[in-house]
Amino acid sequence: MRKAVAAAAIGNVTEWYDFGVYSYLVPVITRVFFSNLPPATATVYAFGVFAVSFIVRPIGGLIFGPLGDRIGRTRVLSVTVIMMAAGTTVLGLIPGYASIGIAAPLLVLLVRVVQGLSTGGEYAGAMTFIAEYAADRRRGFYGSWLEFGTLTGYALGASIVTVLGTLLPMDQMDSWGWRIPFLLALPLGVVGLYLRARLEETPAFRVMVAKSAQKQGTPTKDAFRLIFTKHWRAMLLAGGIVVAWNVTNYVLTAYIPTYLTETLPAAGERGTSASASNILQIVVLLVLMVIITFIGRLSDRIGRKPILLVGSVALVVLGLPSVLLLRAGGLPATFSGLMIMGLALVCFSAVAPSTLPALFPTEVRYTGLSVAFNIFVSAFGGTAATVIGALVLATGDLDWPGYYLIGAGVIGLISVYFLRESARRQLLGSQPAVATEQEARDLIARRES
Repeated sequence: MRKAVAAAAIGNVTEWYDFGVYSYLVPVITRVFFSNLPPATATVYAFGVFAVSFIVRPIGGLIFGPLGDRIGRTRVLSVTVIMMAAGTTVLGLIPGYASIGIAAPLLVLLVRVVQGLSTGGEYAGAMTFIAEYAADRRRGFYGSWLEFGTLTGYALGASIVTVLGTLLPMDQMDSWGWRIPFLLALPLGVVGLYLRARLEETPAFRVMVAKSAQKQGTPTKDAFRLIFTKHWRAMLLAGGIVVAWNVTNYVLTAYIPTYLTETLPAAGERGTSASASNILQIVVLLVLMVIITFIGRLSDRIGRKPILLVGSVALVVLGLPSVLLLRAGGLPATFSGLMIMGLALVCFSAVAPSTLPALFPTEVRYTGLSVAFNIFVSAFGGTAATVIGALVLATGDLDWPGYYLIGAGVIGLISVYFLRESARRQLLGSQPAVATEQEARDLIARRES
């Protein structure tokens, strides 16, 4: 179990390290790759390129999800981590607009497409992988380690960008310093590939293959037919949780850094320096890393729904106040606003990786998660920064991040209401899973009684 968690988490670190680095380097990326445009327009374009990787994610899910249900989880996850690490490394080698003109942003766009395809198969596969390895009583705890990897990737990316921004003057940062964080993705990817290549298939998948007459997983055509005819309700429920979770995630990690350092000052408000903003974000991420596994363990005791409910209510009630705190300026108010968003986010991050896989049976779990997760992330999560930035630019209303969080919270409340509690229950289509001999004895005793 420890090897499975480590392999899934390190791959997740690689995936989200890149997304974190790109988010925190948006001001530099606008100057390097969109230097021919006005600053405000260049920022929207930079976020647009960021959003493109989410637009193609459903295609990656359509490719890798059924493949994972047919040939196995570990093979697909090895491919996705290679694609992501290679794409991030290549991005760090692309010349700027001043050197090759329009080809520069087009090449960045191409790399983001490759990374989007990779992520389309990565995260749903990692959730499936950990859920199928974990014992029923501890699935929330082990699943929370997946998001611990996500937070680690974001924090690592933010820390490296902050250190470089502090040590290097702007001209050096724009000329070569920004490339370093992207190039560091290569060793992370190598470690992730090494760990994943050494793992066996999940017990649930091995049992399914053993029972199959063809000795293989679910054929692609059957997987698609089943998720859209038999499991469409699960797809919608998963989508609702994904929207609440990922809108909060990308508002906090993708939009707010630029909001604090560029949008607010441009509107005549106080804002925050780039270094202070990054440091505050890192502190918030570190706090979430400390508490996320405890919340995951708590969900194994009290259930997933109560924690998801708390996160949804927090978004509805505190979404706008958190943005008003950011606008108030000053380090205490800014930190409080970021922490409110972060604590709402961790309610989803800690339990969604164990909640979503439980919605689908083993035969279509990878496909169902890949399609549902990536469609809704692409439509609402990854585009959040671009849409909010465009709305702020068009209307002049700086409270749009708060409105977005409230909307995400409402969707979360509706989804949680219809959600079936899955804590301490076996996965659909799988045998009961235990971690110790004592758990096995307790299970047998309950069944015999």
